[in-house]
Amino acid sequence: MAIEIIYYQSPLGILEIRSDEDAITHLLFVNSMKGKKVAESELQYDPPKLPITKECIKQLEEYFEGKRTIFDLHIELTGTDFHKKVWQALLNIPYGKTISYMQLSKNIGDVKAIRAVGTANGANPVSIIVPCHRVIGSNGDLTGYGGDLWRKKWLLEHEAKYGNGVQTLFSL
Repeated sequence: MAIEIIYYQSPLGILEIRSDEDAITHLLFVNSMKGKKVAESELQYDPPKLPITKECIKQLEEYFEGKRTIFDLHIELTGTDFHKKVWQALLNIPYGKTISYMQLSKNIGDVKAIRAVGTANGANPVSIIVPCHRVIGSNGDLTGYGGDLWRKKWLLEHEAKYGNGVQTLFSL
């Protein structure tokens, strides 16, 4: 099975998109990936070959333009059953809305698993598409985002602007 790795320049920095012939498997901010700090000039920006990768880039562009609120892509999430349960629950958070880690724990049926939910949220391999950025602290604070908090803030304000027509400001 062919595996493709493409770099995409987003408004939030370089995204690494990994896919196989059937699904998107990773969507990560390059300079937020654990142990991976690279200069943008070192990356090769080859055009995508696989249809799934081409479609992913198209949908990301629509998202960043404020024209797309739901992604329609086949994704393949690799993780524990618990991680997959949390990531599936993330997909149910509406565009432009946020929930707390506590609410996410309740949504998966285990209020005591709040720390494990936070860990699973942070291990999400397909950021933006699986909207882990929509989970905030119970007091409304922006906490924990593998792509750096400034990106979480940007994504939430972007979605608030296009989803609600309202500019909501989040503080870091």
